[in-house]
Amino acid sequence: MNNFTYSIPTKIHFGKDQISHLNELKESGDKVLLVYGGGSIKKSGIYDNAMEILKSADITVYELSGVEPNPKIESVRAGVSTCKENEIDMVLAIGGGSTIDCAKVVAAGACSEEDPWELVLHPDRIKKALPIYSVLTLAATGSEMDEFAVISDLSKNEKWGTASELLKPTMSIMDPQYTYTVSPKQTSAGTADIISHTFENYFTNVKGADVQARFAEGLLKNCFKYGPIALKEPDNYDARANLMWTSSMAINGLIKDGAEVAWCVHPMEHELSAFYDITHGEGLAILTPVWMDFALSDKTAGKFAEYGRNVWNIVGEDDMVVAKEAIAKTREFFAQMNLPKTLAEVGINEEYFDKMAEKAANGCAGSFVELTKEDIIEIYKAAL
Repeated sequence: MNNFTYSIPTKIHFGKDQISHLNELKESGDKVLLVYGGGSIKKSGIYDNAMEILKSADITVYELSGVEPNPKIESVRAGVSTCKENEIDMVLAIGGGSTIDCAKVVAAGACSEEDPWELVLHPDRIKKALPIYSVLTLAATGSEMDEFAVISDLSKNEKWGTASELLKPTMSIMDPQYTYTVSPKQTSAGTADIISHTFENYFTNVKGADVQARFAEGLLKNCFKYGPIALKEPDNYDARANLMWTSSMAINGLIKDGAEVAWCVHPMEHELSAFYDITHGEGLAILTPVWMDFALSDKTAGKFAEYGRNVWNIVGEDDMVVAKEAIAKTREFFAQMNLPKTLAEVGINEEYFDKMAEKAANGCAGSFVELTKEDIIEIYKAAL
């Protein structure tokens, strides 16, 4: 196990009706930028509820609405301008990971003279950020409790992640009831995202990190158990609650720290989203089993077999046989969740494979199985 320093400064209010804790924003000032996506938070009543609480706390609200599912740098720039023009004290995101990611980079950009895109490309330049708060409405990215944000500049076909300890939210409200109205498509895609986050950390070359591995296996079991239940019973509180908390645990450092490894499927999928603006979780569901097939070898069979035995309860002494069955079960699960199986299903062809693979290869350096540009092209083609 590697050395590490673990710190999560985010206060979590988890459970029913926890939005009442929005009055805690008063601790950071009296002007807030409210960041959200479409009209779903207004239809559900969350917007009105939040506005009432903020008003009662004498907090003036400015708004940045219309944040995209793959948040664009243009939205970030608009938020930064609003913050600077009105001397905003803090940023509040109500929504899923995209909204929170946008809010994070807005919070950093509001405290910098540089263009926000430079902060995405060069996270070391983030020296300060406004306090960040969130009310989560979708279990997927774990942005409510981590230091990461992913922003797109579609004019350049670029989608990059940035990270800073300063981007960890001050406080997040997690009410599973707010995910009852999440569509079947987004429920499935969100579950795939949680699974992929867990896989990216689980498949590591670091030896002796057994605590992290056992945590990861438990998180995967939760996804495989509760994903189909949430799909069939959208208002099942236990299913939604377990998915929501699993999402946070998958990427808040709990299973990463001490077992660090470069991610590989996410960089490949980010290129799909950058060029085609597809749903992130669907791209991950397509690529993950294909990457597993590619990565499986005599050298890696033991780790895949460990996954098969501990998560899927597969019995067998031959690591390669168990590994292949585990990969098959993973593919079957994504199909059970009605996720697309091929890139062709989401409108992707070979046109940009060379460009996408070249960019993705930089992000895959140091991954569980090292991938060259040519390897990534092979994976893309196998996913067609």
